[in-house]
Amino acid sequence: MKIAVLTDSSAYLTKEQQEKYHIDVIPIPIIWGDKTYRDLIDIGYEEFYEKLASAKELPTTSQPSIGEVQKYVDKYVAAGYTDLIIVTISSGLSSFYSTVTSVAQEEKRIKIHPFDCKITCAGEADAAILAARLVAKGADLDLIMHDLEDLRNTTDVRFMVDNLNHLKRTGRLSNAASFVGGLLKIKPILSMDVQDQGKISAIAKERQYRRAYKHIQKDFARLTADMSYPIQATIFDALDEERQKEWQEDYRKQFPQVKFYQSIIGPVVGVHVGQHTIAMIWCRDLDSYFDENDELIKGITSKPVED
Repeated sequence: MKIAVLTDSSAYLTKEQQEKYHIDVIPIPIIWGDKTYRDLIDIGYEEFYEKLASAKELPTTSQPSIGEVQKYVDKYVAAGYTDLIIVTISSGLSSFYSTVTSVAQEEKRIKIHPFDCKITCAGEADAAILAARLVAKGADLDLIMHDLEDLRNTTDVRFMVDNLNHLKRTGRLSNAASFVGGLLKIKPILSMDVQDQGKISAIAKERQYRRAYKHIQKDFARLTADMSYPIQATIFDALDEERQKEWQEDYRKQFPQVKFYQSIIGPVVGVHVGQHTIAMIWCRDLDSYFDENDELIKGITSKPVED
């Protein structure tokens, strides 16, 4: 058995992570006027937000085509792989998971195992990295898919946008109709139902950024208290270095038992949330799926997060 791991660009894996864990990344297209950009290939992180700030015509996103997915599949078949795990952006945000599922049903040369992580950005990256680490340690597919579901059960997210206009414009806010009134004067707090449909919803609102920040911090403290497993968290921003630094310093001080990492909200996700969005995704520490010698640990199941 020879297993490959593929994810899409909305995971925002660094080049170092891709190389270290042998994970391929298929870019998601951004449609901007009459041009199509491949995420972080044809348009960079800073370049995207600079263009977004001044553009009269705003972008939308698409999904990798069946033909594009097939190119990767053909490559794995030629290299002698027997199985392919594809970790996709949430099916609640994109139809890419459905595309992958249809390819998997038609493909006979290699077994394709789609995994809907029900999240994006760092949460998707965590799933892809865990799958790759398990592959490297010789785990069988049953264990890999079991542990991916286990990880998803422990995953949660909170984030703030400067305003809801981008999410409303692109139709990615599931409760937009009910979340109206005084939007310019509030800081909405958003989450995703990772253990359900993987959609974005506004779950609370505060009058000031600082109050919203404290609200998210209290949610994190409450939801991670008394866990039977260690936690890791990633703070990620849409080109807002100041907020990223502030969150990192404060969270590391307030929660010294948690591992904190840093990532970005790149172009494809930025289309839907806009610049200055700041977010935090947390989940079971990936290292806890292995013992101190980095060997597999079997038979541990985490309970779903309860908001």
